[in-house]
Amino acid sequence: MMQHCIETNGLTKRFGKKTALKDFTLSVEKGGIHAIIGSNGAGKSTLFRLLLGMAAPTSGSASLLGTDSTTLTPDLRGKVGYVNEEHTLPQWMKANEVTRLQKSFYPQWNQEVYDRVIGYFDVDPDQKIGGLSRGERAGLNLSMALAQAPDVLILDEPTLGLDVVAKQSFLEALMFTETEGNATIIYCSHQMEEIERVADKLIVMEKGILKNNSSPDAFVDRISYWIGSFENGLPSTDKIPGYLSSKIIDGQYHIMVVDQGNDFGQTLQNIGANTASQSGVNLERAVNAFLTKNHNRPDSRA
Repeated sequence: MMQHCIETNGLTKRFGKKTALKDFTLSVEKGGIHAIIGSNGAGKSTLFRLLLGMAAPTSGSASLLGTDSTTLTPDLRGKVGYVNEEHTLPQWMKANEVTRLQKSFYPQWNQEVYDRVIGYFDVDPDQKIGGLSRGERAGLNLSMALAQAPDVLILDEPTLGLDVVAKQSFLEALMFTETEGNATIIYCSHQMEEIERVADKLIVMEKGILKNNSSPDAFVDRISYWIGSFENGLPSTDKIPGYLSSKIIDGQYHIMVVDQGNDFGQTLQNIGANTASQSGVNLERAVNAFLTKNHNRPDSRA
């Protein structure tokens, strides 16, 4: 029985001199919500194009639902749903006309799922798409994508631009679906509060390289936050193991590091700290420190 709905092995994609994905090896288990995060240019769009067979890899392999991505059939493609940030739909059609059109393409259409999910949104079925708000279009798109009964549902920045009420409705509908349905959901977002709320797994990409695939809690456990005083200033950052970032607040250095133990305070004292204490870190702070590391100057003294 297939345990992973997505698998890549050494997946590499180059565009001329630019490497969009490099030796990317990933396994995504069936079921649950798997969040993918990364800075712009991390390779997320390239990964999706390769998984869906819209482009061929330079080297390595990718498979979707147990089938090599370069040989996907129309039936297999029909098992993948996709919702992007634009929520683009034909402006001149009514909501119920778009729904009927989508329904005609999917024999496995689940009307009960559609009715329950669309209930989270105030969508007038007789309203033209051009007259719907962004949140209403997002709800309609999500309802149709889930009613297609996909095995894999890709959501690419689906709440971007939504107001607070629409975003709340979208996330509630998504969590209902994850609980009631069997789809594996791939959720791409820069909104950490959303990911913290819905994600079972956190996949971190950086410059085409896989950096993490674990639960959000396990990722946060990799990052530690230390506050120390240095009489002679912070040493060169290349002397700080696992260094991610630092800044001065009220004369003390606040330092973020990755993959260091709870005894890291002693390490700081060994390199000149007068005092060192550990503080808590949440997912947003951990992710921001991790992803902005390569944007810092080599010796980022505040």
